[in-house]
Amino acid sequence: MPDTALNSEPRIEAATLDDLPQLTDLVMALLAQEEDFAPDREKQKHGIKLILEQPNRGRIFVLRNDHFLIGMVNLLFTISTAEGGFVILMEDVIVHPAHRGQGYGTRLLQYAIQYAQEKQFKRITILTDQISAESQRFFQRNGFQHSHMIPMRLVFTGEK
Repeated sequence: MPDTALNSEPRIEAATLDDLPQLTDLVMALLAQEEDFAPDREKQKHGIKLILEQPNRGRIFVLRNDHFLIGMVNLLFTISTAEGGFVILMEDVIVHPAHRGQGYGTRLLQYAIQYAQEKQFKRITILTDQISAESQRFFQRNGFQHSHMIPMRLVFTGEK
């Protein structure tokens, strides 16, 4: 990373297709740390592109300075019958390893929460790594609570 990457004040804004390579790098780094996922650059790139090309599916917000993408948060939109309205599934809250511990993750998360409130979403749900007490504490410090629900999934591999 060039030294000039540290010279401009970081700002949060909507991601664009021009950000796709850096977004893919961030998601790859995140998935490499998680037991449930095997990173696959083409899959991650395709998933990010689907969101960026269809804003009704969700938003990806990035924290950047003039030279470098520092972090991202991915908000996916759906409807909850329990809540009677639109809700968010938040995924991929990531800060580049060189910039962790500086409050950037909290800044991204608070931006996402404010966005959800302004747009009148009913709830934000996030899945965090069960074995990462640090991640759980981070979200709890920002108002998230454990749910009595447990995640279960059925993954389709494309094979019949």
